[in-house]
Amino acid sequence: MVLWYGDAITTQPMKFGAIHAAAITPHREVAYEADLGATLELVDYLCAAQVHGIALLGSTGEFLHLSLEHRAHLVRMSVKRSRVSVMAGVTHSTLDGTVTLAEQAAEAGAAAVLVMPPYFFPYQQSEVREFYLRFADRIAGAIPIFLYNIPFFSSPIAFETSSALLSTGCFAGIKDSSGDFDQFLKFKALRDSVPFTFLAGNDVIFTRARGAGADGGISGVACAIPELMLGLENAIQSGDQVQVQRLEGRLQEFIAWLDRFPAPVGIKAATAARGLKVGPLAVPLSPEKLRELDEFRDWFKGWL
Repeated sequence: MVLWYGDAITTQPMKFGAIHAAAITPHREVAYEADLGATLELVDYLCAAQVHGIALLGSTGEFLHLSLEHRAHLVRMSVKRSRVSVMAGVTHSTLDGTVTLAEQAAEAGAAAVLVMPPYFFPYQQSEVREFYLRFADRIAGAIPIFLYNIPFFSSPIAFETSSALLSTGCFAGIKDSSGDFDQFLKFKALRDSVPFTFLAGNDVIFTRARGAGADGGISGVACAIPELMLGLENAIQSGDQVQVQRLEGRLQEFIAWLDRFPAPVGIKAATAARGLKVGPLAVPLSPEKLRELDEFRDWFKGWL
């Protein structure tokens, strides 16, 4: 199953699949640097699982812990290694940093870039809009741009702001991680007049949104359990409602566990349980949370 969006500069369509794995970033045991070898092993694992694409260095990928140089190198080597399309998160706290990362992602051959509003400081919608317009102007069509709305970690992109930006034709689409299904319905209505790609970035609403016309999803769950998200996608497309309900129940059961921990602790623990290297956590957990994490690991092995 494929989805299409038009390039605002060339008007030539590009092709993506529906299930993109939001990859964690494995780290070394010292200095909390990215472990390139382990990252490439994860890329191999996801490609072998036949996900339709990989999204690097989003919130699940803990991009903010890495230098610009390390991020660019990770994207470059992952694009070379991957057998599926790679979308690169290029969010930075500054416009210049975001532009630099996007230019490097384009040079590396990434299929698209994912761009949050600048993080840490809160910005009004007028500043969010201006940031994206200036970013698109400086990138000048070098690579397709996806808005990335994740209000848990950065300034939100209000629907009105997203609508205005998408209507310019400078943006390929949006990854909306708000988990707001009513907002998805607004985007669905907007597509009657404005062509763009909608990717659900919150697994909580993936099944409902995909069944109602979303083009696909960028899924943290797909990093640890790609077969679950791919099976769910196949069931949705085949119209097998019994299988959809069964797998949706499994998905929500898994997400309920993830919600007990800071992001992306649960995804990293589940990925490690699949036999992949993930490295240490960025921040130590309390003794109580560590015990709960052990409970999750035991539950996950039996559940899987």
